[in-house]
Amino acid sequence: QTQLLESGGGVVEPGGSLRLSCLASMEGFNISIMEWYRQSPGKHREWVAGITGIGIYKYSPSVEGRFFISRNNFKQTVDLHMTKLRPEDTGVYYCKAVLANAWGQGTRVTVSS
Repeated sequence: QTQLLESGGGVVEPGGSLRLSCLASMEGFNISIMEWYRQSPGKHREWVAGITGIGIYKYSPSVEGRFFISRNNFKQTVDLHMTKLRPEDTGVYYCKAVLANAWGQGTRVTVSS
C-alpha cells in the first residue's frame, strides 16, 4: 500500500521561501515519476512540477525559475523548494506518485503580508 505524507507548509510573506517535503512509503519509488500539484482557492488542482526516477525534472511555466524539485531515492523523499513566493502561489500542495497513482493529503501554503 502506497502512502505519501507532505509537510513543510505554512504562512510566508511575499518574496519568501518554503521547502515542502513528501515522504513516500511505496514499492518502486526509485522508478516512479513524482509530482507536485497545488489547488488554489476557487481553482482546479494544477500540476506544478515533476521529476523522474533518475532526476529529470520539469516545471509549470508559472513556477519556472522560482521552484526547485529534488528527490532522494534512498530516503524516498521528494522536496519542493519554493522561492520568491507570490500571493498567487497560495494553496494546498499535494504530492503524487505516478506509478501508484497515489496522492498525499496535502499541505497548505499561504503567501500573504
